[in-house]
Amino acid sequence: MQLTGSMTALVTPMTPNGDVDVDAYQQFVDWQVKQGTDGLVAVGTTGESATLSHDEHEHVIKLCIEASGGRAPVIAGTGSNSTAEAISLTQAAQKLGADAALVVVPYYNKPNQRGLYAHFKAVHDATDISILLYDVPGRSTVRFDVETLGELAKLPRIVGIKDATADLTRPANTRNVCGAGFIQLTGEDASVIPFLGAGGVGAISVTSNVAPALLAQLHDAWAGGDHATANAINDRLMPLHAAMFAEPSPTPAKYALSLLGKMSTFARLPMVEVSDQVKAQIQSAMQIAGLID
Repeated sequence: MQLTGSMTALVTPMTPNGDVDVDAYQQFVDWQVKQGTDGLVAVGTTGESATLSHDEHEHVIKLCIEASGGRAPVIAGTGSNSTAEAISLTQAAQKLGADAALVVVPYYNKPNQRGLYAHFKAVHDATDISILLYDVPGRSTVRFDVETLGELAKLPRIVGIKDATADLTRPANTRNVCGAGFIQLTGEDASVIPFLGAGGVGAISVTSNVAPALLAQLHDAWAGGDHATANAINDRLMPLHAAMFAEPSPTPAKYALSLLGKMSTFARLPMVEVSDQVKAQIQSAMQIAGLID
């Protein structure tokens, strides 16, 4: 299983009455794979996991696995601020056949480093699936110390991290402590080039919901040593990276995807449709990227 390159933090399409749109989701997954996406992240933050029921959560993972058909690895978001719930969700993802689990730092509780280690070790010990840690202090308020990452990396199935700290000293420090084989993926689209330059091997991206082919080309170019092409693509995408977070994610991505005819703009409360000002920003960014006329 290769967890490198361009991976999409998939949005979850919904019908106007708020149900998961099964057909739109599976068609979207198929399109992502055909566009060159290297990995699929189901029911992460961008997939509105916070407002899905447990049954819906498992259903969306199953839909993603079915639609991908083994053409790209499926990483299931299974984190929670409750260790027992994170274990349950991770066990379910394993049973469904996900290739890996993405487990977020517990939010709201604000555990210390010993608590973080105990939480992730408990999830690891209760399952048999590969685990990616997810460090996103903007949502969880706490973050890993590098020393804690080093201890967790000793566990055999904790294989890497989605790093959404935007700290570009982190990859080198993490590599020194965790070893070169520890998978480092950025979760910050705007930092992808410097992150790769510092030793990262890919990204779990929001922007690749909207521009999957361009981001696949960027990562392929970088991996092939064509840094000029990778930088040129990234320059085209920088306005889109900004637009995807002009209002709380995933509503900007859903609006952009509605312009591509992929899904409705509906997101569950407390998420609301983006403002007219942000719609104009998204349209402009998509035009700069060459995604719409």
